[in-house]
Amino acid sequence: MKLALITASILSLIISFSAHADLPGKHPGYLHALTDLRTARWLLNHQPGDAKVYGDEDVAVNEIDAAISEIKKASIDDGKDLHDHPQVDVSEHGSRLLKSIETLKKAHGDIDQEEDNPAAKELRHHALEHIDHAIHAAEKAHAEWLKDKK
Repeated sequence: MKLALITASILSLIISFSAHADLPGKHPGYLHALTDLRTARWLLNHQPGDAKVYGDEDVAVNEIDAAISEIKKASIDDGKDLHDHPQVDVSEHGSRLLKSIETLKKAHGDIDQEEDNPAAKELRHHALEHIDHAIHAAEKAHAEWLKDKK
């Protein structure tokens, strides 16, 4: 009976530790945000066949690059594996500009959570500012696209 109880206790500890080993560290949203930002950048990076390129797309790409840089710094501070690329979680079926806007908003939501690492707080804040600027620029490009369609 004692042996069965000890075995059960050890087994539950092993299961508990192995479950925690698979969990991402603090702020798993950083990795999701990086994936979303890379996707938005690709969507905005003047896809072949575009009839017209809007200047605000370049502004959005530059802001995305700056946000990626800030998030990478914050992720490294949190011990994240920057080579881990979660799947994109965007469902927009409209134009590439609309897809980029939705993806940028998703990235914003991924990292807009409480930050308890003082070294990463400012980095996260700067990344959010860059993402907001990228959203604004992409929305302006989309508005121009809509004007051209009329």
